[in-house]
Amino acid sequence: MNELCGAIEAGGTKFVCAVGAGPGDLRDETRIETTTPPETLGRAIAFFRRRHAETPLAGIGIGSFGPADLDESSSTYGFITNTPKAGWAHVDFAGAVRRGLNLPVAFDTDVNAAATGEHRWGAARGLGTFVYLTIGTGIGGGAMAGGRLVHGMLHPEMGHMRVPHDRAADPFPGVCPVHGDCLEGLASGPAMERRWGQKAQALPESHAAWALEAEYLAQALANLVCVLSPQRIILGGGVMQQAWLLALIRQRLGTLLNGYIRAREIVERMDEYVVPPGLGSRSGILGALALVQDRLGSG
Repeated sequence: MNELCGAIEAGGTKFVCAVGAGPGDLRDETRIETTTPPETLGRAIAFFRRRHAETPLAGIGIGSFGPADLDESSSTYGFITNTPKAGWAHVDFAGAVRRGLNLPVAFDTDVNAAATGEHRWGAARGLGTFVYLTIGTGIGGGAMAGGRLVHGMLHPEMGHMRVPHDRAADPFPGVCPVHGDCLEGLASGPAMERRWGQKAQALPESHAAWALEAEYLAQALANLVCVLSPQRIILGGGVMQQAWLLALIRQRLGTLLNGYIRAREIVERMDEYVVPPGLGSRSGILGALALVQDRLGSG
């Protein structure tokens, strides 16, 4: 049986903190607005300190926005590094939690955490190589290859891949403060709102926004298929809550690949290849639990 642990899904607007052991045992959840590091981390630590006093916790798992240092041999392991989030650059996130609670801490990106949750309990069960991509306030991706999370030099930054941008068809310059018209700059929720003057969820199915959104996301997925050869692609995040978008992406992905990738998953089972998260909106917080369980050897 999995041990009782704490989990933090840390985003740029809010932290979700919970205590539990898995999908059937997730309890004592709270949401904390992301303000300054001392205030936000202080409130999170206080939450877990109270829960730990009631029922001992074995450790804390953190899935964090980034960029972040995931190299355990680095002097800044567990830090958020050069994030554009005001006040959060070069913050020792994992260290603050470890010192505040005196518990083991597992630390990774929010999207790698979500991928871990989907691998343990969701749409990627039994798969060794897959991608989890979230499309919302930002765009980010986590991946496993051969059953191991992909870190590499730093960690994947799938939201900042470059995709073809036809400025005659779409003159919108993009919203990414670093790259302008990278994938996140063109296809995130804020990009859709800035381009069309409405939030994505307010746009009807017939709106031209959705064909353009599907085009950019399918281009990104075609790149991921060719580079990583994932056995499945999982698409989460607020923008993906529009049911019709998934079908548009699948259709356009097949067209872009143009028969070159002849795997059965692409040719015959596209509906099972590009899928929503099996854990719904809980992928991140459950993934943080899975991270620390893996660290403790209890997963």
